Amino acid sequence: MTSSAPQPTGLPDSHPLLDGRTASSPLVRAYRGERTSHRPIWMMRQAGRSLPEYRAVREGTAMLDSCLRPDLAAEITCQPVRRHGVDAAIFFSDIVVPLRLAGVGVDIVPGVGPVMDHPVRSAADIAALPELDPAALAPITEAVGLTIAELGSTPLIGFAGAPFTVASYLVEGRPSRDYIHTKALLHDEPELWHRLLSWVARTTGAFLRAQALAGASALQLFDSWAGALTPREYAVASAPHSAAVLASVVDLGVPRVHFGTRTKPLLVAMRDAGADVMGVDAHTSLREANALLGGRTPLQGNIDPELLAAPWAELARHTLAVLADGQDAPGHVVNLGHGVPPTTDPDVLTRLVALVHEHPDPSAAVAQELA
Repeated sequence: MTSSAPQPTGLPDSHPLLDGRTASSPLVRAYRGERTSHRPIWMMRQAGRSLPEYRAVREGTAMLDSCLRPDLAAEITCQPVRRHGVDAAIFFSDIVVPLRLAGVGVDIVPGVGPVMDHPVRSAADIAALPELDPAALAPITEAVGLTIAELGSTPLIGFAGAPFTVASYLVEGRPSRDYIHTKALLHDEPELWHRLLSWVARTTGAFLRAQALAGASALQLFDSWAGALTPREYAVASAPHSAAVLASVVDLGVPRVHFGTRTKPLLVAMRDAGADVMGVDAHTSLREANALLGGRTPLQGNIDPELLAAPWAELARHTLAVLADGQDAPGHVVNLGHGVPPTTDPDVLTRLVALVHEHPDPSAAVAQELA
């Protein structure tokens, strides 16, 4: 069974999906619903604080400055590929980078997270949001170019935050556990809410499209906080805007992955927003996800990141169970159910990648016999 994802059409001829570098890679094939000899694996936050080389190269440089220095962003993106041998790189960035590029006052405060200069909560606040100048994306396209030049046949995955999650930071002004201001705007001022999310979707779509055109072989839209919404709230207030982002790159034919945490009740709606692949967090088994999605959507996930600190035997048993759970999906890319914790031993990650690579996918053999 193969994915219905469109083939690349709007990409430059030099793109890795078109010039022979990544189209036959295990990751891209799995994203398209094809079986590979082994399950490909990469991990969210694989480029980050768990790596000593990351901490060394980032020393003295603020997070957003690191994201917007092309040479540094490319170096950090490639580090886990060199160390762990993962099957894909994820572009080193942050969900608020498009906001900074558009001219919104935002910084990432150590120990806190993204903090806005001024929360966006009124009609005047929304009207004052600047449109993203395409020229401002130059650091992103340069960083992607430097990255794919080093990666060769290893695919690069582009990255962006989904409109609801990005908007929640804009409205709250900083990370929140209860989303009081966000939910108030969503319910009490729906016209303003949709105006705000339309701006976020335009900005995010341009950010993702730039990464794809510059050489990313897949794109992942992170809706980290979508699990805070009820299915009805998601359908009315969030899904149309995520759909707009995913539609903005559909003509490129690049596989689109959609991921959120605690989103079991939203999986079908998130897929139907335009995703080719669904990321599954650690709270939902891959068997459950596959059943909910009708057995026709490639999956990504979902090793529990908390078990990265467990004894190796326990982590190995859990990983093999995840491989078994993903066997019936049309395609399966191994990942974590969320990001790599910063205290993770990098050697455990390297060993985990080797474990996945050492176990052939039995479904691939069956598919080959039936071909």
